[in-house]
Parts: sequence; C-alpha cells; structure tokens
Amino acid sequence: MKRTKILAALTCALLVFVLAGCGTSNKLQSITLGASSINGVPVQTQAGFFSLEGLGGTIQLQAIGNYSSGKTHDLSNVVTYTMILDPSANEAIDGSGNFYLLPSPPQTAQISVTGLVTSTEPAACTWLNSNPGGAKPAWAYVGDYTVTATFQGVTSQPIYIPVASAAGIVSVSNPTGACGPTS
Repeated sequence: MKRTKILAALTCALLVFVLAGCGTSNKLQSITLGASSINGVPVQTQAGFFSLEGLGGTIQLQAIGNYSSGKTHDLSNVVTYTMILDPSANEAIDGSGNFYLLPSPPQTAQISVTGLVTSTEPAACTWLNSNPGGAKPAWAYVGDYTVTATFQGVTSQPIYIPVASAAGIVSVSNPTGACGPTS
C-alpha cells in the first residue's frame, strides 16, 4: 500500500513537471491577425487591410498566437472573431457618386466562426477614386469593416476590410467602373 502511494505521488509530480514545460512559461502574449487567402488565392504579403472583392467574394482569416516561449500556433479555429462597422470610415458610394452609410454586418459582409469573411447582399463599393480625371485612378477607401480575434483574454490587432462587391464610378481614369484596386 505504501509503494502505491509513493508511486502515485511520483507520477503526479512528474506529470506536473512535464505539463509545466520543464519550468518554461508558454503563455499567450499576442495574436497576429491576417489573411491566408482572398477568393481562394493565397495571400503573399501581410497587410493591415484586405479588400473584399466581388459579390460572394471571400477572405479567409488566419489568427496566429504568439507565446512567451517564442513559439507560434495557428489559433484560427479557436479564436472568437468580431466584425464591426468601422466608426471612422463607414461610407459606401453608389455608381452615381452618392455617399450612403455602409450597412452593419451581416449585411454586405458576414464572418463565420472559422474566420471566413464573405460579401453578401446588398453589394457595396467603399473605394473612392480621388483622381477621376487623371491617367490612372488613385484609390482610397471611405468605408470598411474592422475585425479582431480574441482567445484566452487576448485580442489581436484590428484588420480593416473595405468592400468592392458593387460597381464603382465610371471616369476618365476608371473607364470600366471598377470599384477599387484589383489584386
């Protein structure tokens, strides 16, 4: 009976030591939010914004956890995503150049629990060509959705998602009526 208690105590001590990571801490320090693909095409560069192109277009988000041990781990399927209308950039532009308030999610854009952002009805264009009479368009977005990811009390930096699911304004520099830059 005495050996069983000693063996159980040693097993528990060994288990605590192993689970503690041999004395090293492995605490989640931050979450880096980005996109792994846009409309099924892998994203080659990291940026703070990703344009949601085309009605039914998609952006697959990726949340990477950065730990105190220096290791990283993909947390994309365990974080909680939050998408809101950006309070400082919340407009869209119709094909006639009229501004209107971009609808709140899930209208125009929705996000799944796995971080798949999809453009939905009503279609919108949140890109403005600030050089309509020039040789080339100069794009700036006037509306976007802000997305963050949260896990174990840690929230990622925000990313910004302007929408290009409707036609833009036809002009000298934009004869096709595109909505924003194309990837």
